[in-house]
Amino acid sequence: MAKNMQPVLKRCRTLGVSPAVMGYSKTSNKNPGGQRRAKKSEYATQLTEKQKVKFVYGILEKQFRMYYEKSARMEGNTGEILLSMIEKRLDNVVYRLGFCSTRREARQLVNHGHFTVNGKRVNIPSYLVKVGDVIAVSEKSCSNNRFKKLKEDDAFIAAPKWLDRDKNTLSGKVIAVPTKEDIDFEIAENLIVELYSK
Repeated sequence: MAKNMQPVLKRCRTLGVSPAVMGYSKTSNKNPGGQRRAKKSEYATQLTEKQKVKFVYGILEKQFRMYYEKSARMEGNTGEILLSMIEKRLDNVVYRLGFCSTRREARQLVNHGHFTVNGKRVNIPSYLVKVGDVIAVSEKSCSNNRFKKLKEDDAFIAAPKWLDRDKNTLSGKVIAVPTKEDIDFEIAENLIVELYSK
């Protein structure tokens, strides 16, 4: 399986993404080495925007292109449909529900079969959830120290408004389709659409 092994903080600096978006808290926002002042071409701006989304969600090019082609065939704003589709990935939903501190960790835990969707164990991080789906920590994994600690933890982060979470049962429900406003970082999806439609 292909994996992105680039150092996270270095990549954050290159793409202009806050490490907090990736689940890493940085006390200092200093930028060692500074940024180059060279003016970016239109293509470079579009490419950076695409790379930013791929990096934050941990998606490789082949899968990202497939998401774009799927959203281009649907009715409506292609860019917004694309972002909504990516936001509904199971690994991202697990992260947004607060069961993991980073999307990378969420992907690994989904791979290891710690979560169920509507009572069935799903170990595919790219599985797309639908409105009404219930995502929960599997019964077997509930006894795991990691998840026990989550139940007791008071610093449980707030879930976005399209998700409804129950801390006591370690489960969450998809109550709406995510929109661009629900995404936790700035993204100009129109640049991605322009890049692919060339």
